[in-house]
Amino acid sequence: MINQFSRTRLMLGEAGMQKLFTSRVAIFGIGGVGGFAVEALARSGVGTLDLFDDDKICLTNLNRQLHATHSTVGLYKVDVAKQRVLEINPEAQVNTHRLFYLPENAGQVDLAQYDYVIDAIDTMSGKLELAVRTHACGTPIISCMGAGNKLDASAFEVADIYETSVCPLAKIMRQELRKREIPKLKVVYSKEPAAAPKEDMRSSCKANCVCPPGMARNCTNRRQIPGSNAFVPSAAGLIIAGEVIKDLTGVDR
Repeated sequence: MINQFSRTRLMLGEAGMQKLFTSRVAIFGIGGVGGFAVEALARSGVGTLDLFDDDKICLTNLNRQLHATHSTVGLYKVDVAKQRVLEINPEAQVNTHRLFYLPENAGQVDLAQYDYVIDAIDTMSGKLELAVRTHACGTPIISCMGAGNKLDASAFEVADIYETSVCPLAKIMRQELRKREIPKLKVVYSKEPAAAPKEDMRSSCKANCVCPPGMARNCTNRRQIPGSNAFVPSAAGLIIAGEVIKDLTGVDR
């Protein structure tokens, strides 16, 4: 019978679609990268999605985040993303978690219950904790390296963390994972050197933060505000989703 997943079924087959329908994927970070990953997973038919993010949508998110519009500014990202997923696939199960994932609260999340984990968060400590804990419980994970201050959406590669180069974030991850004896980590990264932000304090978020009231982390507290655009984070998010779909279904052409 024809349905919204008919074109996908032509690529993945009935067994592949059933695998997606019964899979549960956790996405940590529902921003420029994670938001597009969520979108692609929802449109592919993944049955259960767990969304982790404690941020509210800010005006400056509109340039790159899929669920950010003028009407959603000030709303929690996970809540808006859940509504969007359900409008795409009303049969999906979407669990929202207003959580900023860090080593201090990592024990609240049972990563073993997921078929796959996506790391699209910004903090090094959170990324390392996810890598260590998924390794310990055997849950597959894919992690996004630096996407800020970059312009070439075609430069992204999928690789093991120990095969990466150039990317400063990947370098630190390699060093820290080696110390923790983590043998591998699938990542999406770019060798494009990051550009220096052309910051003008007259319009800088650090001096004129417009984050919604009540946010624990706003722009005035950040060490640096990275530049971003509509096409680099989204490309990384879609690549990540594609890898998850292929790994879950075993289809890779």
